[in-house]
Amino acid sequence: MDVEAEIAAERRELAAMLDGLPAASWDEPSLCEGWRVREVAAHMSMGFRYSFARTAVELARARGLHRMTDRLARRDAAAMTPGELAAALRDNAHHPWKPPVGGLTAALGHDVVHGLDIGVALGLDRRVPARRVEALLDSVTPRSAKFFGADLRGVELRPDDLDRSFGSGTPLTGSAQDLLLAAFGRSLPPGRLGGDARDRFTRR
Repeated sequence: MDVEAEIAAERRELAAMLDGLPAASWDEPSLCEGWRVREVAAHMSMGFRYSFARTAVELARARGLHRMTDRLARRDAAAMTPGELAAALRDNAHHPWKPPVGGLTAALGHDVVHGLDIGVALGLDRRVPARRVEALLDSVTPRSAKFFGADLRGVELRPDDLDRSFGSGTPLTGSAQDLLLAAFGRSLPPGRLGGDARDRFTRR
């Protein structure tokens, strides 16, 4: 799989999704705890809009990575229009930004998962291409799951739309993209997951 091409395609598709949202949807909650759709959209393009030097300044000012990302997402969400937020993804489809660890696959994961944070929360019927989701599920490790707050110990991710499974233990079933969200620490709306472990990954 050409990961760079998949990243560019994902960003263009997400920009089109954002362009199609009704105005009221931008203030709906996402799957990212404490963030509305507009904060998630602002965060997704942060790496394109901030230089390394400016990011370092913001990081020192906020005294922590999570505090920095939250602060910038809220600030930029308030300052940018929905059209500008969508354009920031489309115009940077080929931007070389990558997270500090994980390389291009982590960059793809950043885009895919945050896009699902929006789409699933809003009940949109967007299906991420299976090749992207499968590559990201392949990249999940105990260390990455722990970083995102997901407890996958003793759990087998068993997609009902892929002919394979990930991990071992008690089956957790659902679409591959919903299982990806679970592996990235998200709590999903009720009814999307099955299996004895589903309550660990379902919103109450």
